[in-house]
Amino acid sequence: MIVGVPKETFPGENRVALTPASIAPLKKAGIDVLIEPGAGLPAGIVDADYLDKGASFASSRSDLFARAEIILQVRALGANPDLGLSDLDLARPGQSWIAMCEPLADAPSSKLAADRGIRLFSLELIPRITRAQSMDVLSSMAMLAGYKAVLLAADSFHRMFPMMITAAGTVPASKVFVIGAGVAGLQAIATAKRLGAVVEAYDVRPAVKEQVQSVGGRFVELPLETGDAQDKGGYAKAQGEDFYRRQRELMAKVIAANDVVITTAVVPGKKAPILVTADMVRGMKPGSVVVDLAAERGGNCELTEPGKVVVKDGVTLIGPLNIPSTLAGDASQLFSKNVVTFLSHLVKKGVLEIKMDDEITRETLVTDGGQVVLGRVRDLLGLAAPAVPATGTL
Repeated sequence: MIVGVPKETFPGENRVALTPASIAPLKKAGIDVLIEPGAGLPAGIVDADYLDKGASFASSRSDLFARAEIILQVRALGANPDLGLSDLDLARPGQSWIAMCEPLADAPSSKLAADRGIRLFSLELIPRITRAQSMDVLSSMAMLAGYKAVLLAADSFHRMFPMMITAAGTVPASKVFVIGAGVAGLQAIATAKRLGAVVEAYDVRPAVKEQVQSVGGRFVELPLETGDAQDKGGYAKAQGEDFYRRQRELMAKVIAANDVVITTAVVPGKKAPILVTADMVRGMKPGSVVVDLAAERGGNCELTEPGKVVVKDGVTLIGPLNIPSTLAGDASQLFSKNVVTFLSHLVKKGVLEIKMDDEITRETLVTDGGQVVLGRVRDLLGLAAPAVPATGTL
């Protein structure tokens, strides 16, 4: 079996789907690795590093797609809405693609993949269960985003984070408020704490209080009914507008008392909820900073401009896009490990096995046999159940 790794074509995407360190376990499993020349350069990996570990190189992108049975990418199709579509012309019917492809946000792209005969696995849909933790690309990338968000805030804030006692007087610690205590939020709390800030955090899920405290934050409790705030996978569930309105009212005073606000609230496949309004921004002290990690989904802050750093009412608003790509070396290493673990789950003795009674396979397989087979995506497209469910050994 040959696995192909093409260059990423999404603008500004510096990660690569497979690093040289991951080649040895694949070869041990009977899988050969084919690389498009230069695929790893944006992540600081030269072609010689791949050769040293036993990979071979395709003569061109079209050659790679023609020879590989499985394509590994960071972003495909829906996660690369413009240039990703051009790879459809290179794909072969029955070829498997494993990548982030945003099927819940861009269902029509999945239909295009199905029409081409591609077997598409979406890595964003890895279920949050214990045996899938080592495959969870969202968690790996969110950890990096939470870390980098604090550095972006510290770089833009006009004061230091830690308290300093000097001969010239005492400099008080900065106050950081993190909204959302998922993987990104917890990493942001821990990083801000290590830099010496006083950190508070809020999450709609009361169950994360102990996690916030374990990394050095104080959990802010708001008098809201949150009994239905978490889905079976551990993600925060979208709430009604009445809930968010009341939440914003209660949170306004907390935000005004802090110097830095980092927002991380994202609901998979949906627009991010507005948690920080324009009025809240106006209530913050001049020089304060908001880092909106939900900028790619429209933003948690009403005034966020995705991809830009702007100053409004004296507050610096940072709307970063694709933060993991700014840490491409480590991000690629983590992503590669996730992908290899997922691939090892699917490939046994050099053979790809599709077992629909397995939750990991069932929840990540979007298209197969010329059909969109994932129920959630079919619902978005208005399609009836597939005539024949995907199953078997290939």
